[in-house]
Amino acid sequence: MGFRCGIVGLPNVGKSTLFNALTATAQAEAQNYPFCTIEPNVGRVAVPDERLDRIAALAKSARIVPTFLEFVDIAGLVRGASRGEGLGNQFLGHIREVDAICHVLRCFTGGDIVHVEGSVDPLRDTATVDTELMLADLDSLERRVEQAAKRTRGGDKEARDFLAVGEPAVAALRDGKPARSVTVPAERREAFDQLQLLTAKPVLYVCNVEEEAAASGNELSARVAAQAASEGAACVVVSASIEAEVALLEDAGERAAFLAEMGLEEIGLARVIRAGYDLLRLVTFFTAGPKESRAWTVSRGDKAPQAAGRIHTDFERGFIRAETIAYDDFIACGGEQGAREAGKQRSEGRDYVVQDGDIMLFRFNV
Repeated sequence: MGFRCGIVGLPNVGKSTLFNALTATAQAEAQNYPFCTIEPNVGRVAVPDERLDRIAALAKSARIVPTFLEFVDIAGLVRGASRGEGLGNQFLGHIREVDAICHVLRCFTGGDIVHVEGSVDPLRDTATVDTELMLADLDSLERRVEQAAKRTRGGDKEARDFLAVGEPAVAALRDGKPARSVTVPAERREAFDQLQLLTAKPVLYVCNVEEEAAASGNELSARVAAQAASEGAACVVVSASIEAEVALLEDAGERAAFLAEMGLEEIGLARVIRAGYDLLRLVTFFTAGPKESRAWTVSRGDKAPQAAGRIHTDFERGFIRAETIAYDDFIACGGEQGAREAGKQRSEGRDYVVQDGDIMLFRFNV
């Protein structure tokens, strides 16, 4: 599962530099993990998780298989994209295909590259992108709402259900608010998601700062963080230039020393992934054995049969129970056998909600 994250932003804010650095760093960081560029602008990277390495060591696994995410470097947006300016429709089409929007904002002044707007103002840049996406959503949704309203006069139940989610979204967009600001009842969430609105996607703001501000941010990134908090969005501070330098270092020790010199404990990729997982409410569970230890991603709140289905549909269809060990117990007891002998392995049924870090063995019968 993992997630597919679209990197967007105005031209010349460091978007492509960040994409290239993050994917190259992941390749160097993972070493024996698979990495590939699916298309020229798509990078598939392993999700770094120290827990997986520790689990594999205790399980004496021959192979380690992480979970993955995809970064999509979407062409720079310009004013008028909703009307087809620049790469217009192509830009908007690419955004529809991602799970979350990673919005890169320039939060540093100076440098050789002139900002497309002539000055540096990340909140203005945010408004520019949001406006184009809202205009595109409104153009798409208004016509569908009008057509559905006509069908309801004939008693069309499907049209009534559509209006129940479509009309609040249109009202928000007309009011200059993104679709994600609409409060949607749980029973209508699936119908709302089927609207495929650009501004319904969760947003992670990535503040691209100068090297000196990489550890603590600066005044511009603080303004973005405040806005993100008011929107319920996520915000991460990175320095694309530092990430680019880290990507050139092949030795893990050199990378760690360089990061420490910059006052950083980890690469930007790890912070972006962690924020993205929180934003999309994702958790990781593990399977472990002599052949391999593997990480799997499910949504927070998913139950054991759904987790089993991530491995194979037969596992979910014939689910009996899940033998489960919490990560901390697995480590403290020296692995599965120790955890079982200490009474830390639990037999969980169909209603068990998967917790982040669970090590699970599924029993099934088909």
